[in-house]
Amino acid sequence: MKICCLGWGSLIWDPRDLPLGSIWRTDGPLLPIEFARQSADDRITLVVTPDALESPVLWAELDVDTVQSACSVLAAREGIPAKFVDRSVGFWSGDGKRSNHEQADVVGEWAVSKGLAGVVWTALKPKIGDEYRTPSLDEVVLHISGLDAEPGTKAKEYISKTPPQIQTEYRSAICRRMDWNV
Repeated sequence: MKICCLGWGSLIWDPRDLPLGSIWRTDGPLLPIEFARQSADDRITLVVTPDALESPVLWAELDVDTVQSACSVLAAREGIPAKFVDRSVGFWSGDGKRSNHEQADVVGEWAVSKGLAGVVWTALKPKIGDEYRTPSLDEVVLHISGLDAEPGTKAKEYISKTPPQIQTEYRSAICRRMDWNV
């Protein structure tokens, strides 16, 4: 039974304890991804964002036996408390179960075409400061430009290490406005 995890950001280059059962493949489903979430360490990270440009995300098999255990290991890697797993980890299962995440049907159609039994993905919401909403490009650039040395370096690193196939409206504009050649 093949169960996979979708990825588009730090899961790719820093999986930590995520039990990967394969390499990351580049032919994942098309999802609307954008740099639209201020993380706890002040980086602006990629999340599924309504109305964003669609990018082909990456995927890797997980060394797990059930979709439930895949949700648990992904939540642990992402630092998502158990009480928030239902709203912060998306899933689709070949037995007809799926999360309420708006991309579950798209992911399911793709999973069927790949012969997968289940798929999980990080389903954190866009956020800036304490507000759960999609920040504007100006807000994102203002936030990044106001970071001190270490957080600023981590913010740049996140954007530069993002797989090249993840091309978003904000990514190119951030690099241009920050004068980053990544």
